[in-house]
Amino acid sequence: MQRENHYDESQIQVLEGLEAVRRRPGMYIGSTDERGLHHLVYEIVDNAIDEALAGFCDNIEVTLCKDGSVTVKDNGRGFPVGIHPKMGRPAVEVCLTVLHAGGKFGGEGYKVSGGLHGVGASVVNGLSSHLQVNVYQDGKVYQQEYERGKILYDLKVVGETDRTGTTIRFWPDVKTGEDPEPGIFETGDFDFDTLKTRFREMAFLNAGIRIELTDDRGEEPRTEVFHYEGGIVSFVEYLNRHKTPLFAPPVYISGLKNGSTVEVALQWNDSFNESVFSFANNIHTPEGGTHLAGFRNALTRVINDYARKNGMLKANDANLTGDDVREGLTAIVSVKLVEPQFEGQTKTKLGNSEIRPLVDSMVSEKMATYLEENPGSARAVLDKCLSAARAREAARKARDLTRRKTALESAALPGKLADCSERDPAKCEIFIVEGDSAGGSAKQGRDRHFQAILPLRGKILNVEKTRIDRALGNAEIKAMITAFGAGFGKEFDPSKLRYHRIVCMTDADVDGNHIRILLLTFFYRFMPKLIEDGYVYAAQPPLYKVTRGKQEQYVYSDSQLQKLLDEMGRDAKPEIQRYKGLGEMSYQQLWDTTMNPETRSMYRVEMKDAIAADELFTLLMGDQVEPRREFIEQNAKLVADLDI
Repeated sequence: MQRENHYDESQIQVLEGLEAVRRRPGMYIGSTDERGLHHLVYEIVDNAIDEALAGFCDNIEVTLCKDGSVTVKDNGRGFPVGIHPKMGRPAVEVCLTVLHAGGKFGGEGYKVSGGLHGVGASVVNGLSSHLQVNVYQDGKVYQQEYERGKILYDLKVVGETDRTGTTIRFWPDVKTGEDPEPGIFETGDFDFDTLKTRFREMAFLNAGIRIELTDDRGEEPRTEVFHYEGGIVSFVEYLNRHKTPLFAPPVYISGLKNGSTVEVALQWNDSFNESVFSFANNIHTPEGGTHLAGFRNALTRVINDYARKNGMLKANDANLTGDDVREGLTAIVSVKLVEPQFEGQTKTKLGNSEIRPLVDSMVSEKMATYLEENPGSARAVLDKCLSAARAREAARKARDLTRRKTALESAALPGKLADCSERDPAKCEIFIVEGDSAGGSAKQGRDRHFQAILPLRGKILNVEKTRIDRALGNAEIKAMITAFGAGFGKEFDPSKLRYHRIVCMTDADVDGNHIRILLLTFFYRFMPKLIEDGYVYAAQPPLYKVTRGKQEQYVYSDSQLQKLLDEMGRDAKPEIQRYKGLGEMSYQQLWDTTMNPETRSMYRVEMKDAIAADELFTLLMGDQVEPRREFIEQNAKLVADLDI
């Protein structure tokens, strides 16, 4: 019998040049959405940062152009322009057209680099509809252009110069429907604020470097410059600017050994949250790694040693835990090493074993000295740590009441929870609703098979201003933890989550927005994986129902209402019903507009950047009023449709 699925050597494909990048872009930049688009800019800027780490660059200019292109200009040494001995082509051309070609694979070009895989510049070239490179070197300006990674002409001299460096201008290959080529990216719209956050971070991590970001796309150019001589000390001060530090300035620790540089800056504040961020070769490592482990171990040990030596911990007292020590701590741990080993292509965790004892020893020595030389600061920190330990013990007792019960113990679920019958979490969703009235409508209107309703009474506790023990004493917070079933804090286990869609369904007014922010603050501080893994949603109930004759239309903002009225004509005189709250809707209306998967509108809550998210929650929900007022005044125009 002849096989139909014949497989032989003729079916083995060899992708040439940058064709592999265009065929599987996700392998190289993660995605082809907005995140992948911005990754192109980061790759080119990272090359300039590597020049800065090597000591040859201190100025980078990034410009978003009206025609959709991005220009990145640096004053480094410039790409090499000589003929590559193996490839027989100019080195700049090799770097831009051959994967895994670059000066970061053990040669003398770069001792330290964030761009490990040597694919940055070539990947950007392959995913751009057009790219132009200008190299300023040896008094000459060299130029070459490419189209979707293919060379348009040989490298040529186009002028003279007295500077050095590289300028790359690229046009992302965006899907348009007009071009015979299919295109790569869903959008070509670069977000100024997203880039601003990243470049500010880069400038903090590389003291003295200047990064200028300009947006030329609007009527008036917009420019921001990031330059911090204080480096990561300035970074910690920036992160703590909306908090009250226990001492100033931040502690700064640095050292160099075997080619690896360690930098740590730390400062405690009066909040109850830990804000510790780690970096390796300028790359944010959200999952930590050996550098973060070394820092945490050293800090906990030094604080305990100091507490015992000075009689703050008695012989029979248990040691302070890492969580006790890090309550209210803001810290940056930045290491730069020759051969970094990241776990996975995404580079989210550092694996170098040798860096852990290096960070540990440096932090231990310098931190012990600081505490001895600054007894006032040491006392303030120890008082906070001991207070955190007492709160932790109280929280331990409260924690037992919120542990997830098995399916056979469903009676332990909150009495106010109207659960669903489906037991597959991937098919289940829970609506968090404020008030008994809205809760009653939601319970009547829901599909009981897969939709659960948890009504809350009033506004929940603001956990930004509250220790964990007090938060766990709050009935509404306790009800949510129990209903979700996955625990909280370090014990949070997404595999035990009872619902894979957790929907904040609040009124479409100021109070409703405030309640939603309180909920999101709770999720971010107690269960950040809920947001990171995409389980949290915000429902969008309508503001108005517009009726004309037998036709009914629901409207979700004042601007939509005005547009609809303009379309109807002012002589139509429809009946307009304004919904002040979800409880004013009948259960059928609530189902049709907000809960029915076929007709509803809701958005997933995303956390694009942990540092920016931490900063924003502190700003919106923290103790300092003036920065919050300024933020609201500056951003009020963005919420013009909000009904106040």
